[in-house]
Amino acid sequence: MWSGPRNISTAMMRAWENRADCAVIDEPFYACYLAETGADHPCREAVLASQPTQRETVIEDLTLAEPAPIYYQKHMTHHMPADCDLSWATGMRHVFLVRDPAAVIASYLNKMPTVTAEDIGIVRQWELFKTISDLTGTRPPVIDSTDVLNAPEAVLQRLCAALDVPWTEGEMTAWPPGPRPSDGVWAGHWYQSVWASTGFSQTDSGAKELTGAERALAEDMRRYYEAIAAFRLILN
Repeated sequence: MWSGPRNISTAMMRAWENRADCAVIDEPFYACYLAETGADHPCREAVLASQPTQRETVIEDLTLAEPAPIYYQKHMTHHMPADCDLSWATGMRHVFLVRDPAAVIASYLNKMPTVTAEDIGIVRQWELFKTISDLTGTRPPVIDSTDVLNAPEAVLQRLCAALDVPWTEGEMTAWPPGPRPSDGVWAGHWYQSVWASTGFSQTDSGAKELTGAERALAEDMRRYYEAIAAFRLILN
């Protein structure tokens, strides 16, 4: 699952982890990204200590591990540099989770003091969508966060059908609250809303109002978001 931050990506991970046939992994390239870029993120040292910082090691773990019939990998698009080799992922099924840039930015600024295009990974998401489509020879399913929040069961049932995954009533739309052992060590900073949740819900009603520069960034990112969202799964 490829998304940027503040894109209901952790709630989506909860939905899949709540399946009896699924194991999840939370942002396995985060430490690689921090080590390579020197980015100053919350919990930086804890993240670096908790994960491998060599991409080859992470890739080996992702491709060789079989913890469950379905292995759900939550990936942040900005964790993948432009020159990274994605041939390791050609045998996997891919999904892209998108969200309106203004909503992403407003939510991001609830947790971080500033935001840039690189921080939210929308341009990189479009690049990865094209690259993975070319590598796999098929266009991955796309789901929009707004659609998921408005009709979670219908969207997830449609997604499971697109992935040839069996649907079990109720498994993916409700889960117990609280932290999980699968959560990354950064969860204390980022996941409070998900920890309090028992399903998909509108959680950004108190999101920061965007300034002129932030609105301009959202508009700059809109064409990339819309380019992917044009392929999103549409409910009948």
